[in-house]
Amino acid sequence: QVQLVESGGCLVQAGVSLRLSCPSSISAININAMRWYRQAPGKQRELVAIIGRGDSTNYADSVKGRFTISRGSAKNTVYLQMNSLKPEDTAVYYCNVDVIWPPNDYWGQGTQVTVSS
Repeated sequence: QVQLVESGGCLVQAGVSLRLSCPSSISAININAMRWYRQAPGKQRELVAIIGRGDSTNYADSVKGRFTISRGSAKNTVYLQMNSLKPEDTAVYYCNVDVIWPPNDYWGQGTQVTVSS
């Protein structure tokens, strides 16, 4: 059974940094891409960052220059380093893993990040 467990979310003040982690039980060789999404109250879930199999990355415009997505050395853990946090970053953050075979994607349960002004 695939497990994704996000951690690292908490209540912080604007301007500080947080790092979210999402270890997976999926073999790294079977992972295509890993993503972080977020969903703020009353809003649709949005893609925050993606890291591909070759470690290429892409970011939402709203977080470029502040957030960094990376993989652990075993390549089956994904991190999101969030710097200069803003109140508008407040959301539940979810990790998502895209599996090569059988084709599927998996979600974690989410971790709450709350940024106070």
